[in-house]
Amino acid sequence: MTQHYSDTRKIDPSRGAMLGDNTPNDGNRIEIGPTRLALQEWAAAGLVQPDLQAMRRHRWERLTRHIVERGYGGLLMFDPLNIRYATDSTNMQLWNTHNPFRAVLLCADGYMVIWDYKNSPFLSEFNPLVREARSGADLFYFDRGDKIDVAADVFSNEVRVLLQEHAGGNKRLAVDKIMLHGLRALEAQGFEIMEGEEVTEKSRSVKGPDEILAMRCANHACETAVAEMEKFARENVPLGNTSEDDIWAVLHAENIKRGGEWIETRLLASGPRTNPWFQECGPRITQPNEIISFDTDLIGAYGICIDISRSWWIGDQKPTDAMVYAMRHAHEHIMTNMEMLKPGVTIPELTANAHKLDDKFMQQKYGCLMHGVGLCDEWPLVAYADKAVPGAFDYPLEAGTVLCVEALVGEVGGDFSIKLEDQVLITEDGYENLTTYPFDPALMGES
Repeated sequence: MTQHYSDTRKIDPSRGAMLGDNTPNDGNRIEIGPTRLALQEWAAAGLVQPDLQAMRRHRWERLTRHIVERGYGGLLMFDPLNIRYATDSTNMQLWNTHNPFRAVLLCADGYMVIWDYKNSPFLSEFNPLVREARSGADLFYFDRGDKIDVAADVFSNEVRVLLQEHAGGNKRLAVDKIMLHGLRALEAQGFEIMEGEEVTEKSRSVKGPDEILAMRCANHACETAVAEMEKFARENVPLGNTSEDDIWAVLHAENIKRGGEWIETRLLASGPRTNPWFQECGPRITQPNEIISFDTDLIGAYGICIDISRSWWIGDQKPTDAMVYAMRHAHEHIMTNMEMLKPGVTIPELTANAHKLDDKFMQQKYGCLMHGVGLCDEWPLVAYADKAVPGAFDYPLEAGTVLCVEALVGEVGGDFSIKLEDQVLITEDGYENLTTYPFDPALMGES
């Protein structure tokens, strides 16, 4: 009986005290992570898990180096994704996006302090790189009412004292996102506020080896979940009683089953609702012999974003020639653009040399050719030539950057759109397409 109880407390009963990602094999731990199902699937696929202790240290060192290189005294972060990057801790992430109650200060000497929800200072205890846990960064009106300024003064004074101790009083402070009273209070303390998002986006843009391992695991979990969604759709759409929401719910459920966290959008549409794109999924009953297009925008295992898109044809008839052409054109677009990817190529070069969509598809093309991805959609953005702003992204690609390569193909006034997207790693000598999910053979004209 004792052994049985012990096994129920373990995430993976086949392992000892530590999991393959160098975290405790304890189902009662505070730290979130992949589930037993995900671990079993990754093992069967021969995937190697990241060393999370090494990954956390890599991120902390990278952020600290970026602070020092810019001559800043510290970096103050309120964005939940930046806090996740700096500490690998979470706390009601979606609620936190519109009620900013957390903050992290990383000083130039590497000393890191988190201000968390007043009742949950323990949520970062698993990470020794977080040296202190405090509370009091909640500077939004709902929580503080007409005395936000008082709380902001207290908070800004704590920041001043910390930077006096750990940055020699350097008043150049990078800040990513902050409420108005917080900004005013910091400026009243004499801080010169610098662009924190530039620091965090550049830091996050190049992935370390364990982050790439984490992304491979998260990608496998996402593609497995997408396969379950496709299976459900192909079995149920022909019955004529399945809504877009029913299909989309499968992806959510399968993501959570594997330790994923949330999905950032509701971008699944069917039939005529695929055109124009960006209609969110809803109660429409999907019909046989229509296209279903979707974009995962999925925050999966380890908080890693897997952002891929596919279009499916479901029915006993063949798709029209126009649909097959659009699908092949979209496929050619992303595959041709992918061939440009390598270290050293500049973002303006990608824009200038990109595959050209047919004129009839240009008005409804996607918002960008490519974009970075890590914990969410990230810097950089590669614009189409007619949307590029000179000087906005004059940077070369680096090995370790991951880009999502996109295509949206549909005519103005049309009754369908094709949406395709693959997630691609820049390697030392080129690229590796991390996405393995197949393209619908019917839409490719192969069946």
